[in-house]
Amino acid sequence: MTYFGAIETGGTKCTCAIGDHLGNIIKEETFPTITPEKTMPQIFKFFIHEHSKTPIQAMGIGCFGPLDLHIESPTYGSITTTPKPHWSNFNIVQAMKTAISVPIGFDTDVNAAALGEQRWGAAQAIDSFIYITVGTGIGVGAMVENHLLHGLIHPEMGHTFVPRKIGDDFKSVCPYHDDCLEGLASGPAIAKRWNIKVATDLKDSHEAWDLEAFYLGTAIANWTLTLSPKKVIIGGGILNKKCLIDKIRAECKSRLNGYIKHKLIIDNIDEYIVLPKQMGKSGILGAIALAQKAKG
Repeated sequence: MTYFGAIETGGTKCTCAIGDHLGNIIKEETFPTITPEKTMPQIFKFFIHEHSKTPIQAMGIGCFGPLDLHIESPTYGSITTTPKPHWSNFNIVQAMKTAISVPIGFDTDVNAAALGEQRWGAAQAIDSFIYITVGTGIGVGAMVENHLLHGLIHPEMGHTFVPRKIGDDFKSVCPYHDDCLEGLASGPAIAKRWNIKVATDLKDSHEAWDLEAFYLGTAIANWTLTLSPKKVIIGGGILNKKCLIDKIRAECKSRLNGYIKHKLIIDNIDEYIVLPKQMGKSGILGAIALAQKAKG
């Protein structure tokens, strides 16, 4: 049996796992995302210990960004202008190479999640789709004709600028943008807007969810017009609020207003905008898939 290491780093936690080529997770641990000095030693300890028992062939890292993904760059493997305190310019790939000498696959956390959903989830046999996560931040991974979308750096669609709903004067929580999706509709934005600790504690009947659906549905309509994905998968902690997905579908369909003449939009939008099949596991499974690609 061939085993792989996987890391999914998020805004609040880092998940480490050992998995096989079928996507079965053999061992998994989670550590809080604090600072590199506090979090990375826990990650090193996990993999050094597991590797000594069951050698892994390669490792995959799905990481919050923005990232330097250009292999020829002297800072390849680095987290760059992240709003996450203490992690800017930290080279996570180089750090892992000093701890364990195996090939490492590296991509954004949402691209990894997209890969995980294509390999073992809701996007199997689909060559072009997007994966959205709504939690501590908002990120979007895109698969275009079976290739994860990169470019100048990589897509940062969570920072797409969206029109404010009339009457919404909430101050964005994004330190870079006043009117981006993450600043207005991420978990921390919901919590701050309604002065609560946990966004999903709000009742289903609360007006927050109509407003959240307005922003997410508008953004999905924009991405549908831009990338023409064959499916939209939306997950993350905020989507644990079960009332939200249907509101998002309705808002997206309303914003498109009949322009996209396809039965998935017109008649079956519940098959177009879907929850992940691997809800909560898409990212770590995608990191296993990144490791498999790195091994070749």
